Amino acid sequence: MIVSHHDRYGSDVLSGDWRAPRRGRSLDVPAEPGLVVEEVETGWVGAVVRVEKAGGMHVVTLEDRRGQVKAFPLGPGFLIDGKPVALTKPLAAASAALDAARKAQSRTASGSVAVHGAAARVASGSRIYVEGRHDAELVEKVWGDDLRIEGVVVEMMDGVDDLAGIIADFQPGPGQRLGVLVDHLVPGTKEARIVAQARALPGLKDHVKILGHPYVDVWQSVRPARLGWEQWPIIPRGVSWKHGICAALGWPHESQADIAHAWKRILGTVRTYADLEPALLASVEELIDFVTDVAAR
Repeated sequence: MIVSHHDRYGSDVLSGDWRAPRRGRSLDVPAEPGLVVEEVETGWVGAVVRVEKAGGMHVVTLEDRRGQVKAFPLGPGFLIDGKPVALTKPLAAASAALDAARKAQSRTASGSVAVHGAAARVASGSRIYVEGRHDAELVEKVWGDDLRIEGVVVEMMDGVDDLAGIIADFQPGPGQRLGVLVDHLVPGTKEARIVAQARALPGLKDHVKILGHPYVDVWQSVRPARLGWEQWPIIPRGVSWKHGICAALGWPHESQADIAHAWKRILGTVRTYADLEPALLASVEELIDFVTDVAAR
């Protein structure tokens, strides 16, 4: 084709790849920790913290400059320096290096310095009571190493309806402190009234500490990003909360075995204290400090 020097259009307008997107086609980029990207739909800019499978899909968690985190589906829909990319799972070598770095830090799941080779102490007289099995399993997973070093046992109460009686049976006193963790401890609830009555028991101020968290169930203390959500769903009144959560996740929830399995899956997403909400962390840490206060033993 001959083009005149006076051709106002210059050259063949159909030459080249006219179908290419304005910003170019997406390139596959491994979502390595620390990589800074922008999510196209929300404009969220952050560094890659982790890539994991949650709710049946792979998600990438980004942390912005203010320390806030948000999870997005792994794949296309991101920009690096204004150019489109599709994030892929990190390279095996990078994952291995990250694991090695974590081990080198020698930290327990609670963030404490690990004490290698130390045998668990004989159980002290002090205890931490929690409401149910799921609470106990979560505390064990994150703080178990610390509690074994201190010789503190975590026990289940199976509810707090008779909290005053439970405390009386324990017989707290010098050398035998009791820390109690209560679910859904917010003003105006049944739990708040029960706790107020228990705290009013005479002679227990120095030997019993009752704290709680605001969540309907301890499941909610796991950061929703671990399941690929921005926040936990609101379950309508009249619907069992745990059944509603399982339904929202698309998990079986017809039997108690289904609920137990669902909790195992949720618990499996928890690796360290960073995967839990601050309200739970603060209460558990304070209870551990209380029952392990050497000066008070």
